[in-house]
Amino acid sequence: MANHQHPLPHIAILPTPGMGHLIPLTELAKRLVNSDNFSVTFLYFAESNSKSQQAYLSSLPPSITSISLPPVDLGDLPSNAAIETRMSVASLRSVPSVANILQNLKSKHNLVAFVADLFGADTFDAARELNVPAYMFFPSNFLALSLFLNLPKLHEEIKCEYRDLEQPVKLPGCVPIPGKDLLHPLQDRKDEAYSWLVHHGEKYSEAEGILANSFYEFEPEAVEILSRVEPGRPPIYAVGPLIQTGTSDGVDASGCLAWLNEQPRGSVIFVSFGSGGTLSTEQTRELALGLEMSGQRFLWVVRSRAMRCDATIRSESKRDPFEFCPKGSWRGRRGWDGGVIWAPQIKVLSHVSTGGFLTHCGWNSTLESVVNGVPMIGWPLFAEQRQNAVMLAEGAKVALRVRFGVDGVARKEDISDVVRELMEGEMGKKVRFRVKELQLAGIRALEEEGRSSKNLKEVVGKWKGLGAEPLK
Repeated sequence: MANHQHPLPHIAILPTPGMGHLIPLTELAKRLVNSDNFSVTFLYFAESNSKSQQAYLSSLPPSITSISLPPVDLGDLPSNAAIETRMSVASLRSVPSVANILQNLKSKHNLVAFVADLFGADTFDAARELNVPAYMFFPSNFLALSLFLNLPKLHEEIKCEYRDLEQPVKLPGCVPIPGKDLLHPLQDRKDEAYSWLVHHGEKYSEAEGILANSFYEFEPEAVEILSRVEPGRPPIYAVGPLIQTGTSDGVDASGCLAWLNEQPRGSVIFVSFGSGGTLSTEQTRELALGLEMSGQRFLWVVRSRAMRCDATIRSESKRDPFEFCPKGSWRGRRGWDGGVIWAPQIKVLSHVSTGGFLTHCGWNSTLESVVNGVPMIGWPLFAEQRQNAVMLAEGAKVALRVRFGVDGVARKEDISDVVRELMEGEMGKKVRFRVKELQLAGIRALEEEGRSSKNLKEVVGKWKGLGAEPLK
């Protein structure tokens, strides 16, 4: 009887395309379902309906369901439109569809809130039509969130390109960021993506609250400042670190975990540039030579190509897995202390033999590294990765940086030096100690009495309060 009077509070969540957006949102959903007795519906864009996404969504608990939005026509966009533009336009054009789905959910469930992620702020309009509170989930850090919130002001104050600024951009409570290292879509003010980001920064103020995937100890000053109540700014909550849990991120097809089992504790550096990270042929060659020159054991993810440390090919690809690596002694050599592989990242980062992570500085990978206490070498490629690298090296001090030449290429000698420093040097010891501190802090943040858990409980309390009686 009580269940009919007080049905489960229900949340609708809209991630913009990309597993990097979906994973932390599903972790949020699992916490709501398991700890707070919610049910959840994911709305997803038809354009992002990949096999991997479908498999991932179908692996979630039965209290978490999903609905595909009808496709929107993006044919009028230029063929070279930035992904940020495409996601933003898709969100705006999906507002009527989102409203229809929310109306249907409201008729069947005790719908207490709608949550969109960082490129979906225009869909707040759909929730507002139905008097459903709209919240923002920001899947990155407080540095990036502060940048978005300050973009309208920065847009008015700064007239040149950010890369031409003589002084770094100083956001409240954040490490100063050189203009050239700011978010990639901001680097060309004439590009439509730039205008969209400024628009989102303005739209965020319409949220009832913003949940960000970071935690206090990682960015204490920024969290402190943004968590204060300010006129015209929604309440902001640190609810991280939310990383993928409870599902396998791949079998050990390449034998890398078995190989890791045979290596000394903390002796292997893991090298991965994420699912979308690629290097030029020249840069791949320099990285290969630099890793060998360092004398350190390593595991290097090269897309779907898979080999063990003895260079035995384990991939089904008919292309030579060493195609882009240097010829000569490196190629096919036996008995070396390294490997070029495909690997299940979370299992590798949590392995006792892993002692370092050369990473593109994507935020999901960063949090996975910190949660497992693995120090990093920052090698950013695109999106927000350059500013993340600055924050990790100079702000949180959990990473060293690769040095790039004026031609944008990191040379083997510099790669070798920074890898050796991380694994054996004094600076490496300092970042290792610091990341272990943050590892413990991140674990504590998500415990029942931890800061992030309390922050989420505050939001949940608002949602459940709204759900106790019909919205006016």
